Amino acid sequence: MRRATTRLDDMAKPQEKVSFGQRLKQIGLVFRFTAKQDKWFAPLATGAVLIPLALTVVAVALWGWLWLPLGILFALLCLLIVLNLRSNRAMMNAAEGQPGAAAQIMENMRGDWRVSPAVSSTTQMDMVHLVIGRPGVILLAEGNPQRVRGLLGQEKRRLAKVIGNAPLYDYVIGQDEGELPIRKLRMTLMRLPRNLSGKDVNSLDKRLKALTSRPQMPKGAIPKNLRPPRGASRQMRGR
Repeated sequence: MRRATTRLDDMAKPQEKVSFGQRLKQIGLVFRFTAKQDKWFAPLATGAVLIPLALTVVAVALWGWLWLPLGILFALLCLLIVLNLRSNRAMMNAAEGQPGAAAQIMENMRGDWRVSPAVSSTTQMDMVHLVIGRPGVILLAEGNPQRVRGLLGQEKRRLAKVIGNAPLYDYVIGQDEGELPIRKLRMTLMRLPRNLSGKDVNSLDKRLKALTSRPQMPKGAIPKNLRPPRGASRQMRGR
């Protein structure tokens, strides 16, 4: 499963200025991954190519060779459509049940989504992710349903002091009744109403970052006015 997660990370990361050879290599990686995860991918991909090519042969026989390049392009288009649909399904199946998968999916979604993974967690790999977007504030919980519902309650009470009138949504990722399957996560959040403007999202993001940020020790030497007086540590040990 770790190998599958690594491959998902590589395919999901946005890359800039990718050469044609690198693009072909990425497509080949997606092909191999999808074929391994989805038993229906190979038959569907074969049909997506052969059916348009068969129609192209008929069109060439009836109306001439002008239809040949159009038919080839149409066959490639059908193949890419099948690859896109089945690879997304394969990625969702591979991600299901993996800790942190919901945050990973949100970080790679199109649109303005501000994701803070695991703002609350337990040692049993239960975690709550914080997402800020145009719909409002979203909490995504992964792990044992009983434990994560307690974490959700804590986060709701903590955020209620800061978010004001912004809508708050919460989901427990899972397959049981009342839970949200991870394969439906993208579609569910994309269908939420756009309650906030971009300016509201920025303002809310700043307030919540100030709430969730943890104070850090200053770097460098401790200033003299903050150092304890000489002999204080010995007096403390002597008590």
